[in-house]
Amino acid sequence: MANSTKSTAFKLSVMTLAIMNVAAVVSLRGLPAEATYGLSSAFYYLFAAIVFLIPTALVAAELAAMFANKQGGVFRWVGEAMGTRTGFLAIFLQWVESTIWFPTVLTFGAVALAFIGMNEAHDMGLASNKLYTLIVVLAIYWIATFISMKGLGWVGKISKIGAMVGTIIPAALLIIFGIIYLSTGGQNQMDMSQSFFPDLSKFDNLVLASSIFLFYAGMEMMGVHVMDVNNPGKNYPRAIFIGALITVLIFVLGTFALGLVIPAKDISLTQSLLVGFDNYLRYLHLTWATPVIAVALAFGVLAGVLTWVAGPSKGIFTVGKAGYLPPFFQKTNKLGVQKNILYVQGGVVTLLGLLFVVMPSVQSFYQILSQLTVLLYLIMYMLMFASAIMLRYKMPKEQRPFRIGKKGNILLWFVGGIGFLGSLLAFILSFVKPGSISGIGDGMWFGVLIIGAVIVVAVPFVIYALRKPGWKDPNARIEPFHWETAATVQAAPAASGAPVVPPTANPVVDPNTGEGNNPRVNKHN
Repeated sequence: MANSTKSTAFKLSVMTLAIMNVAAVVSLRGLPAEATYGLSSAFYYLFAAIVFLIPTALVAAELAAMFANKQGGVFRWVGEAMGTRTGFLAIFLQWVESTIWFPTVLTFGAVALAFIGMNEAHDMGLASNKLYTLIVVLAIYWIATFISMKGLGWVGKISKIGAMVGTIIPAALLIIFGIIYLSTGGQNQMDMSQSFFPDLSKFDNLVLASSIFLFYAGMEMMGVHVMDVNNPGKNYPRAIFIGALITVLIFVLGTFALGLVIPAKDISLTQSLLVGFDNYLRYLHLTWATPVIAVALAFGVLAGVLTWVAGPSKGIFTVGKAGYLPPFFQKTNKLGVQKNILYVQGGVVTLLGLLFVVMPSVQSFYQILSQLTVLLYLIMYMLMFASAIMLRYKMPKEQRPFRIGKKGNILLWFVGGIGFLGSLLAFILSFVKPGSISGIGDGMWFGVLIIGAVIVVAVPFVIYALRKPGWKDPNARIEPFHWETAATVQAAPAASGAPVVPPTANPVVDPNTGEGNNPRVNKHN
């Protein structure tokens, strides 16, 4: 049964949607990681945009439009192609990835707040203090959590203001400062002897660069707006390419702006963005503005965390109410906010924050957690790309208001294939320890990444195996998958006295469990 798609009466312009894509993706916290590569950082940004950002946006748009009337997000997309167990894995990874990611982005927020003072040496010392960082990380996170408990109205208002004040305006200022600095004779600290094309034979040149894929993560969530533009088949790709171009320009020019005032050997993953702003403001005799920039960046972090606290947790909450999570995780407050999931998420973030005690430095902790989030998120993306291709063959007649390629599947194979292979490449490279990371032995590096990834991937399979019929909320409604609908259609003739088609003649089942031929006897239906 093909689903119809709906769109709102209000339509987004191409430029509005492009800017929304920019706001959803762009974060300044990762610029120092790429500034160490000098001119070749532009290659990495462009490469990741071509093989990851654009394919992600286009594939997510087709899937979002295809299931515009059906809940579940990535759970729906992957579940339709690979079954409910794999679909649950996908949305679980999306949620857990964001949970592990919180300490990394909040570390940046803590460093930003450390620079509200006027003494550079004191500020840098405070930014490197593990106890200070831990306290601020947990304080900002729990503030964001309690704001999320107030509902999406609060989240939306703060996130909207924070995106402008804490990301877009500082990015523009950083680029403008760089232009003024060069045009007025400022000394260029960037090694201009480096080539645009990096030496790909050196793994050390690729490892930190592979984390750039996570800079572009989140674009799949913008696919929900594919039906909110006129003529989506033409205008949505235009918005995607415009948004991608603006995003790449911000990243490239922002990274260059940092490289101009900080030598590569002095770049710190956690502090250099603030140090770069401080250097520019001292050059321009505007040192009074350093605390203002620091507070703005910290506010931007709070706004970004708010969006991610409320988003993925809401997605897995919706799926959980359909019978995939125990009733404990389905509890809400009086506003309908998923309070227990948020509390559990907060407990995990707190535990991760305490790892500061055993990690040699804030920067090493920041990097190893960043790599783990990359690994987990890339697994989800590979499932998404593969599912889009599989659904062309499993649901060939389904309505696709936005379709990659007007006819045939060649273009989807090309776009989805590039996205899958790019994600796989970044996944493999994420295991290689960067030469710039000191204080962490190979055993700890590989142990945290491998054991951490295995545990996280195993958890949703265990939960799925233990699920019970009583977990399903009777008031929850999640539309059936196409293979469930087909199984119901097969069973319908029996009720009318018509000849029954034996299920074995044309089995339509959940690829994971073998259930679906007769929904009346499925043990988890």
